[in-house]
Amino acid sequence: MANNSCLLIVSLIGVLLFTIISNVASSNDVVSTICPKTSNPSFCSSVLKSAGTADLKGLAVYTLNLANTNARKSLTLAKSLATTTTNPQLKQLYSSCAESYDEAVGDIENAQKDLALGDFNAVNIVTSGAMTEIDDCQDNLGSFG
Repeated sequence: MANNSCLLIVSLIGVLLFTIISNVASSNDVVSTICPKTSNPSFCSSVLKSAGTADLKGLAVYTLNLANTNARKSLTLAKSLATTTTNPQLKQLYSSCAESYDEAVGDIENAQKDLALGDFNAVNIVTSGAMTEIDDCQDNLGSFG
């Protein structure tokens, strides 16, 4: 919520899945193959290099875990802000974001289960849902003026 790192991490999953499915990258050039295809290549590179693996499925597991952690933190923050703000408009925005992040966390958890089963199509579908939920929250907050 405070920044768009969660959205970037979740969007990275889509690129990773495409790479896994199409077998585009060798283990030596995963970062250089994947990151230029993302909306923030330097962030992607930083995330993937911190994973400690070049295995594509391992990178997907790592990024889903990171997305889950960040989405949960954003959910906690949105709930806290919704309960502490006295501004009714902000209260509604934060409550809406809390709902969005709650759904995103559920989507990410489903993606983790689907990935463990090797169902990459399902992972793609539910991570797209998570991206939409997170993006909706950010759009609503950005339009508040």
